[in-house]
Amino acid sequence: MIVLTSEAVAAGELLGEAPSPRARTTRAQPRKRAPGPSRRGILGFAVPVALLVVWEGLGRTGLAAPNLLPTPTAVLDTLGGLVLSGELFGHILVTFARVAAGFALGTAAATALGALTGYSAFYRLLLDPLIQGLRSVPSLAWVPLFVLWLGIFETSKIALVAAGVFFPVYLNLMSGIHGVDRKLVEVGRMYGLRGLGLVRRVLVPATLPAYIVGLRSGLGLGWMFVLAAEFMGASEGLGYLLIDGQMTGRPAAIIGGVILFAVFGKLTDALLARGTRPFLAWQDSFAARREREDA
Repeated sequence: MIVLTSEAVAAGELLGEAPSPRARTTRAQPRKRAPGPSRRGILGFAVPVALLVVWEGLGRTGLAAPNLLPTPTAVLDTLGGLVLSGELFGHILVTFARVAAGFALGTAAATALGALTGYSAFYRLLLDPLIQGLRSVPSLAWVPLFVLWLGIFETSKIALVAAGVFFPVYLNLMSGIHGVDRKLVEVGRMYGLRGLGLVRRVLVPATLPAYIVGLRSGLGLGWMFVLAAEFMGASEGLGYLLIDGQMTGRPAAIIGGVILFAVFGKLTDALLARGTRPFLAWQDSFAARREREDA
């Protein structure tokens, strides 16, 4: 089978040779470009906006009971009242502080243990079975234990968030190190890399993609675990806003709290992804190449 490239077609034309009809057709077809960054951003809002429109329509036509599913405008009015009273910003700041502290602690512990068990077969055999077993424990099962050990104040809430962040970061880092291509390590050793030099020049770049995925997964679980943490006798936070809406019969406050969790979870994930993108600039992946071509 003969494959004609664009360079070959151009060379044939310079030599006076007419390109074949198939080659002419192949060269004439323009490459479809993916949507640019601005269009991709707009496209991401299409489904949420459509859902909001349908939701508002169901409420205004009476197909959805307002005491069960208030309209988006009713939810917005409730959140606006909380903003004007200054109550909402206090709840948001408290929840953000808990997620940030838990994320930092969980990431630090997971990075240390993940690097240790990924690099050392001895410590992997010693520690990994226990950690994998604890990873299967449901999040709510930790609540009574942390309350018993640490009380109902901030320490137990931050510890619960840290527990949620720990496991995906640990698993991705350990698996990333353990799955580094053996040929890369051998090439590094051929160039005289040993110990920390091998880790810094070979293992760290090779495991960064998996580690960053673990960070994003851990951050997402941190937002989930903070809700369980704020169910533990909290008097502030977005989780408390949900409980208060349930106790006082305000479905708009409950749905508003759920939407705020979704919005802030997405924003923090986008910030983390954008902040770690320069560390993966060396990648020649399919997605990275398309982004460079569309820029």
